[in-house]
Amino acid sequence: MTWQSMCGDKLVSPDRALEIIRPSDQVFTAGLTGTPFTLCQALVEKKEELQGLRLNTLISLFDWNLPGLGEYFQFESWYLSRRERPMLQQGKLDYVPVSYFRADALPYGIDELDVYIVAVSPPDQHGYCSFGTSVGMSPLMSKQASRIIAEIDSSFIRTGGTNYINISEIDRCVERQSQLATLVTPETFSQEKQDAVETICMQIANDLVEDGDTIQIGAGDMTSPLLGYLYGRRDLGMQTEIIPPGVVALVQAGIMTGKNKTIHPGKVVGTAFHPQLSPEELDFIDQNPIFELYDFNYTDDIRLLCKDPHFTAINNALSTDLTGQVASESIGAQMFTGTGGQTAFAISASLAGGKSVIAVPSSSMLDGERISRILPALAPGTVVTTPRAFVDYVVTEYGIATLRGKSLRQRAQELIAVAHPDFRDQLQSEAVRMYNL
Repeated sequence: MTWQSMCGDKLVSPDRALEIIRPSDQVFTAGLTGTPFTLCQALVEKKEELQGLRLNTLISLFDWNLPGLGEYFQFESWYLSRRERPMLQQGKLDYVPVSYFRADALPYGIDELDVYIVAVSPPDQHGYCSFGTSVGMSPLMSKQASRIIAEIDSSFIRTGGTNYINISEIDRCVERQSQLATLVTPETFSQEKQDAVETICMQIANDLVEDGDTIQIGAGDMTSPLLGYLYGRRDLGMQTEIIPPGVVALVQAGIMTGKNKTIHPGKVVGTAFHPQLSPEELDFIDQNPIFELYDFNYTDDIRLLCKDPHFTAINNALSTDLTGQVASESIGAQMFTGTGGQTAFAISASLAGGKSVIAVPSSSMLDGERISRILPALAPGTVVTTPRAFVDYVVTEYGIATLRGKSLRQRAQELIAVAHPDFRDQLQSEAVRMYNL
C-alpha cells in the first residue's frame, strides 16, 4: 500500500485543503523545517477569500513580508526570526511575549487556535507521520487545533520522542510540490568576530563545561559552534531546544553519551535540529534511538529541567549591564528576537545547582562605530531576558566574569575586566558613580 492510498480522500490539492479555513479563524503555521511551503503559498493565493485571517508564524522559512499581504492577513508571532523582525518594525506583525512553558499546555496567548498547518513525513505502515527534524509545538498544537492540514514531504526523517501524528488526526493533506523558500543566507563573520567566537567557545569548553554535564546551547552566533570545542570532555549529555551542528560527530566519538543524565539518560533531547545539518548527519539521526525530539513546552519546562544537578545552560545575549542583567531580545524598546527558552533554561540551571552561562562579544561595530555590549545600565525600554540572580558566568573574548555569589560592586568589577579595553575606563567611571567603587 502506498502512502498516498493510506491518506485516501484526505489527499487533495492545496486549494481544496484550504477550503476548511474560514476568514474568522486563528491559524498557526509550523516553522523551521516544519514550514509548509506549498500551503503557505496557497494561502497567499487565496488572500482575498480569506481576508481577515489571523495568522501566527514562528521562525517561518516562508517569506510572509510580501507587498500588500498585510491588508488581508493579521500576522502574529511569539518569536522574531530574521524574516519576521522586519514585519514587526514595519507594523505588519504583532509580537506576543511568551516565556512560560508547561509540558501539558500551550502558553497563554497562543493557546487559542482553529487550524494548524504543518509539514510531516508520509505515514508509516501504522499510519504515523513524523514531524521530521522540527517538532516545535506541533504535538500540543495538533491536540489543541480543531482542524489540521498537513503537507507531506517524503524526505522527512523519523526520531523518537513525541515526534509523530497519526494520519487519522489529520483532516486534509497535500503533497509538497516544491520548497518555495529557504533559510536566510547565514551572516558572513568578520575575522574579529570569528576570533571572538573561537575564544569564547574555547573558554566555555575548557573552563565551564565539566565531564558528565548535561548541556543546553542557545541558538546564536557565539554558542552554536560550541560542540566543535568539546572533544576534551567525557560523557556529556544534551537537553536543549535547537540541537546544533556537530552533535552527530560527538555521539560517534563517544563524547556525547548522556550516561549521567537524570532525565532521558543516554538520549540526545531537543525540540528540533539545526536546519543546516548535512545529509550524512540526517542519515545517522534517522530512526536512531539515541535522538529524541519533544514538544517545545516539554523541553523547556522548568519543573523537569531543574531535576538534573549537572544541568548547564549556555546562552547568548545582545547586552548585559554591570549588575549582570541580560538582554537577549530587545535593544531598548525595539524587539530583536524573543524570550524563547533562555529564561527557563537559566533559572533551571541555577535551581538545579548547575551553571547558567551567558556568551556575549565585548563589543560590536555599528555603522562603522564600535559599541560596548557591556553597559553601565541597559537602555530604557530594554527587556531583561535573564534576571541577574540567575546569571552565574558572563563570557567574552577577554575572559570569564564570575557573578555567582558576588555583590553589585564585585559583579561590576568582574564585568569591567572582560569588557573591551576601549570602554573599561568609561565603565569604571560609571561604576564609581553608581556603586561607589
